[in-house]
Amino acid sequence: MIQGIGASAGIAIGKSFVLPNWEWEFPEQRVDVADFAREFERVYEGIRTSKHEIEQIKDELREVVGSDETQIFDAHLAILDDPVFMNEIQGIIQRQYKAAEVAVKEAIDHFVTMFDLLDDEYMKERALDIKDVGNRLLKHLLGAPEITLPSDTQPFILIARELSPSQLAHINPNNVLGIVTLAGSSTSHSAIMARALGVPLVVGVEAKLEEPIQTGQSLIIDGTEGLLFIEPDDSLIQHYSELQTRQAEARHRLSGIAGHQSVTPDGKVLGLAANISSLKELEVALSSGAHGVGLFRTEFLYMDRNRFPKEEEQFEVYKSVAEKLAGEPLIIRTLDIGGDKQLDYFNIPEEDNPFLGYRAIRISLDRKDLFKTQLRAILRASSYGQVKVMYPLISSVEEVRAANQVLAEAKQELEREGIAYDPGIQVGIMVEVPAAVMLSDLLAQEVDFFSIGTNDLVQFTLAVDRMNEEISYLYEPFHPAVLRMLKQTVEAAKRNGIKVGVCGELAGDLRALPIWLGLDVDEISMSSHSILQVKERLLCTTQEDSRLLLPQLLECRISADIHQKLKQFMDSVDGKGAASAI
Repeated sequence: MIQGIGASAGIAIGKSFVLPNWEWEFPEQRVDVADFAREFERVYEGIRTSKHEIEQIKDELREVVGSDETQIFDAHLAILDDPVFMNEIQGIIQRQYKAAEVAVKEAIDHFVTMFDLLDDEYMKERALDIKDVGNRLLKHLLGAPEITLPSDTQPFILIARELSPSQLAHINPNNVLGIVTLAGSSTSHSAIMARALGVPLVVGVEAKLEEPIQTGQSLIIDGTEGLLFIEPDDSLIQHYSELQTRQAEARHRLSGIAGHQSVTPDGKVLGLAANISSLKELEVALSSGAHGVGLFRTEFLYMDRNRFPKEEEQFEVYKSVAEKLAGEPLIIRTLDIGGDKQLDYFNIPEEDNPFLGYRAIRISLDRKDLFKTQLRAILRASSYGQVKVMYPLISSVEEVRAANQVLAEAKQELEREGIAYDPGIQVGIMVEVPAAVMLSDLLAQEVDFFSIGTNDLVQFTLAVDRMNEEISYLYEPFHPAVLRMLKQTVEAAKRNGIKVGVCGELAGDLRALPIWLGLDVDEISMSSHSILQVKERLLCTTQEDSRLLLPQLLECRISADIHQKLKQFMDSVDGKGAASAI
């Protein structure tokens, strides 16, 4: 068994096909000064052809994964239009008297090396975009055929060192059972596209392999757990085949409750909303019976492009989501960049502690021009549905008031311009730092709702970087301190008469459901694929039993005891259909 990173859920069982690496032969002769113009023209022609191909890929792929995911290729087009990239190529031709393809190769290597050296996972992924675009350009300059996947064989599990969006664009999900990449991360463009295509993906296995995978080997991959098995025995194949069948049956069974109201046997209605970042994800959420959108991550509108999105661009997206929700609530979180989310065109200074630095609401209040543009777009969209605005990473009353002042200015501007918006639009905050918890009674008097961001709240409460493998074992969502933070926040909201929801990974964790019911939260928002599983559990879990359990959890001194009590509770639900108090 090899432990990688699960980047797209699902199980695949089959033979491997190893995608060859690009290997080019380059001319060694120098070019004369008189030939510079010809080499430049070769580069320009290669760029024109590459751009045409990329536009074709976008058009073909849009029908499969939607417009939002195809924006990945806008970043590729931007690279080809980037004067810095072109100047580097021209400079190598002129200074070193090298042919166009050699200059392109050296320019690619220069930028890829520069990005790879940065201690930033997002920027490392952009290195793959540059490599992808550069290889497409090289293909035309060298007249080399494109490496294609086999189409006349049995479905296979694809193996590659890295897999570019361009290569993924040509994948037929009927032929590709799953994908394993030696490098990569769960946040890469390829991972995003694999999830959109519904193809299981495991990444980051290179360091665990004792010898390279060969084409034709028997494999099992588990894209949920990040597991890879090479040449599994019959018993393992049977186990995962049965698991694959059970997962398919469970998906079919759960689809039958998508339209059911999310209510406990004793009448507690708990809103089950979706976290989304695109219109495509919204379609999946609605098919899963989501009660609105509890978190629209707007930062994805700002990524994979070469400039900030204009007000009209943002408005059209927000409006489309609001209209598709047909009156269901839509909570739009304002721009949350910084930390692990960077923009190529917005230079954030290097920081020793980026998660504690220049990010989220701090950037918005520093760049009020950008902030107001987004708020105007959100306000305009509020005329088309039940739209709410939410500020991230709030740690003080001053920040809320400063943000609301910009919102008030945006409202005044729209009124002067005669542009419609909902004057009663609700304003909320993310509660994700301990300071916000400690001030929750005061903050509740400033806003209309809370949304508890469990990912950052756990991280900041326990002072644990969950991306750091050395200490990731300390990242414990069911820590007694975290439970007390949750209780204090919910009680402050209830005392002040405002709604309180939860988003983040813990919201969709089945084990946590009795905590939300016991605390009497109003809504939990999660990834779309978790909604039906949580709803199934909700339909047979009473709030009364959850309320009886909660004090027992709060008395626990160690996480292990909390886990044990939650497991006993879940076993009780499974065994009786409706839980009994422990």
